[in-house]
Amino acid sequence: MKSWNDILNQEKEKPYFKTLQNFVDNEYEKGICYPQKKDIFNALKSTPVDKVKVVILGQDPYINKNQAHGLAFSVLNGILPPSLKNIYKEIESDLGIKMPNDNGNLTKWAEQGVLLLNTVLTVRAGESNSHAKRGWEFFTDSIIKYLGESNTPKVFVLWGKNAQNKERLISNKKHLILKAAHPSPLSAYNGFFGCKHFSKINAFLRENGMKEIDWRI
Repeated sequence: MKSWNDILNQEKEKPYFKTLQNFVDNEYEKGICYPQKKDIFNALKSTPVDKVKVVILGQDPYINKNQAHGLAFSVLNGILPPSLKNIYKEIESDLGIKMPNDNGNLTKWAEQGVLLLNTVLTVRAGESNSHAKRGWEFFTDSIIKYLGESNTPKVFVLWGKNAQNKERLISNKKHLILKAAHPSPLSAYNGFFGCKHFSKINAFLRENGMKEIDWRI
């Protein structure tokens, strides 16, 4: 099995990655971008490729100070963004687990095998999607495709249209694909609330002889 470094080194040789690297370096030099440079690949560092059991796809990092730290939907500080609040509400409704109001750091999930991957890994402060369509999508597609071809059963969690567009990359029928509306307040009532994805993930892991995720923070 490849390591994340193998995949990264392979992608680094491609022309798009060199262009992307120059763009990102320039953006971080001339202004404020998130997450901190050291945290850009945090999702991969926190969940080694051979430990991935669940993939939750996000879009791009949070745009405000002290929030983004390289894990999709996760925040460093104590203020919960609206999407994460709704994720916590669904966990409470689905599993009866009381979630914290002041801790949005999802590192504990990542360490249990939940890859919290944004499809774009950097962003300009205050400007959502400012680093979209610059090359990150090629890189994260290569990760999703590699995991999607794996023979080890995994759960792919696709919330919202952006994430659901990646379903085409998941080719092995052994995997479970869960789809729902995005947890954003704009769409959560269109099918995110009540999706029961967290209990479905654990049921699938249990059926396949894997340890369930402890969703408590």
